[in-house]
Order: sequence, then C-alpha cells, then structure tokens
Amino acid sequence: MMIVDIKPKLLPLRKKLQEHKIYKSIKSIEDIRFFMEQHVFAVWDFMSLLKQLQNQLSCTKVPWLPSGNPEDARLINEIVWGEESDLNRKGIAMSHFEMYLESMQSLGASTETINELQHRLEKGQTIDQALEEINLPQHILSFLRFTFEVISTKKNHIIAAVFTFGREDLIPDMFVEIIKNLMIPEEVDLSDLIYYFERHIEVDADEHGPMALKMVSNLCENDVDKISEALAYSKEALELRIGLWDGILKDLEKPILA
Repeated sequence: MMIVDIKPKLLPLRKKLQEHKIYKSIKSIEDIRFFMEQHVFAVWDFMSLLKQLQNQLSCTKVPWLPSGNPEDARLINEIVWGEESDLNRKGIAMSHFEMYLESMQSLGASTETINELQHRLEKGQTIDQALEEINLPQHILSFLRFTFEVISTKKNHIIAAVFTFGREDLIPDMFVEIIKNLMIPEEVDLSDLIYYFERHIEVDADEHGPMALKMVSNLCENDVDKISEALAYSKEALELRIGLWDGILKDLEKPILA
C-alpha cells in the first residue's frame, strides 16, 4: 500500500460525515449555541495534536539543536504560525481556538465548561484527571481520549495522519456544509462565526491542507507498516468524529422539558 491509497480508503467515512444530518439540523441561534458548546472541545484538542507535532519535528528546547528534519519542521511551523497566531476579523492576533471562543461569546454561547477544563490544566491537573472530574457527554470524552491516546504514541506518522486526515483535511468540507445551511434572522450578528469558518476554509483548503498532506507523506517514508498505521488511526479518527456528530445531534434533538 502506498501513501496515495489512504485518501481513497477513507472516502466512505468522509462521505458519511459530509452527509451527516447534523448540518441541516442547525437552524436556530439556540442550535448554533448548543453545537458550539460541544464542538469547542474538538477545536481545542486539535491544537494539542498540532503542538505535539511541532515539539517532535522541530526543536522547542534550550539549548537549541537542529531537528535533523528541516522540511517537516518548516511545514509544521508554518501551520502552527497560522493556527496559533492568525488575525481575527478586527486585525487582532489570536489563535483559531480563541477566535472560536470569541464567536461563541458574541452569540451568547456558554464557554464555562471549556474554561473549566483549561483552568484545571493550568492548575497542574493531567488531562486524564481533568476529564474525570468534568461532567462531559460520553461522545466528547471518547473523542478527547482518542486524541490524547494518539499523542501518547509519540509516533510522528500517526499523529500527522490523524491531524491531516481526521482533522485538517476534513475541516473545509465540514464548515462549508454548516455555512450553507444556516437560516438565522438578520438581527443576529454572525460576523465573528462566519469569519472563523471562512478563515478556516481559506487557510486549510489552500495552505495547511496541502502542507499537512506533504508532511504525512514525508513521515510515512513509503514504509508499508507506517502507512497501514496511519490509515488505521485515520479511520478511527473519522469514526470518532461521526460519533461526536451523532452525540451532538442526539442531544440537540432532545425535547426541552418545561
């Protein structure tokens, strides 16, 4: 099996995601708030995949030493630069995660739970401890635990594959579907959210996506075993994304008790 075989083998799962019912179920401002309050955890943990790759592919220690892998160091550092220090619609430098929080706040969505997670981690809790003590739905817990399981492998080709095929390469399609189906009253200001979506589409489709694909190809080194591992973990990442969407949709459709 070659690296070019990975994307075709993922097509059935990608198609299932692209046709997921959740996109057409997000219709009201309440729906958007609810979706964002759960989806924000996937926006956050994406950055941990990214930073683990940066730590392993470039030198982030002092004294500095050459990484021995300058092409992949360049690729990951360029992606980090865009994801961690982009400009919001007002020209203020911030990460895409912070842009997402900004758009949540502008729409009145709660950031309480994601803030609690960050607070616990800042206080020194491990990710496992924090997840044990925060009341999160199982579909979010499963998604996050898989992410940190991938990170714990410390295998560059696996982390890069999940980052690329399970997250980065998928983002433009997902966000286009959400934007296409928004039906919100004119008085609701979606400026921050639309900017976030459009920025992701622009950057990920045109820049980060191709760079991430190149990085995976480099790291797999045409090694059959590495390519097989990359494919297996990418499939699981997509299956868990489907599980995340299923879980959010199920909660979204629950009747509100008076």
